Amino acid sequence: MTNRKPIRKAVFPVAGMGTRFLPATKAIPKEMLPIIDRPLVQYAVDEAREAGIDQLIFVTGRGKTAIVEHFDHAFELEATMTERDKSLDAIDPTRILPGNLVTVRQQVPLGLGHAIWCARAIVGDEPFAIFLPDELMIGQPGCMKQMVEAYNEVGGNLISVLEVPEDEVSSYGVIDPGKRGFGPGGALTEVRGLVEKPTREAAPSNLIISGRYILQPEVMRVLEHQGKGAGGEIQLTDAMAQMIGQQPFHAVTFAGKRYDCGNKTGFVEATLAIALEREDMRDEVRAMALRLLGE
Repeated sequence: MTNRKPIRKAVFPVAGMGTRFLPATKAIPKEMLPIIDRPLVQYAVDEAREAGIDQLIFVTGRGKTAIVEHFDHAFELEATMTERDKSLDAIDPTRILPGNLVTVRQQVPLGLGHAIWCARAIVGDEPFAIFLPDELMIGQPGCMKQMVEAYNEVGGNLISVLEVPEDEVSSYGVIDPGKRGFGPGGALTEVRGLVEKPTREAAPSNLIISGRYILQPEVMRVLEHQGKGAGGEIQLTDAMAQMIGQQPFHAVTFAGKRYDCGNKTGFVEATLAIALEREDMRDEVRAMALRLLGE
């Protein structure tokens, strides 16, 4: 038996301005841009729910109210659809039970580490998950469920990683691995260090950090006293690096696909890939793509 606390809370840093997607994001949060018919942020929320997480903490900024409204009840819409005998299935997944969605404001854009620190009062003394909605993780089961299963075995801190070709490592944060290939599905790797955007020659591995984390509450105390790092911002990676050696720290190699929806080409790739997986549209989309490629 273990006294390990379960992962009940998840932090979603969604305060960014989304300047890469202007003018679309001038009035609409980038997290609300749709991949087919679901906003990007909903994919992350659905992944959290699948993993058994029931309290969602959104770290927001100005102009982000649409995200919260998306997960609220829409009484007029629901009444109209009911009157017209239309199914509510399409909007049921968007509704969060009262009290299970909490927002805090990041008033100054001081980096990811600062955004996470803004949620400290709600996180309290519990371990918690972090989702970066820009990174769309598609797998069966989902990425966070895979991580929670690993956490239940080893506890401590975990990050999601993916293998990439060696010539791509300089674009990402990379782990310095210890023992590899153990735990559920042989997906666990001990983390001895974190290296941000190393050269190909200096990279300790080809395992890159992707946008899912399970961290112990002590990270909040590290962030509280941490100075600014790369880009003049408070970096989450710096805080995690300080916890290595103080607490168990592992990486989970995600069995699935990752799409970087923080840039336009990644967003298009995700839209096309998911469309090609959906039974209700894949044949038409494949025919459309072939026609466009032939023109």
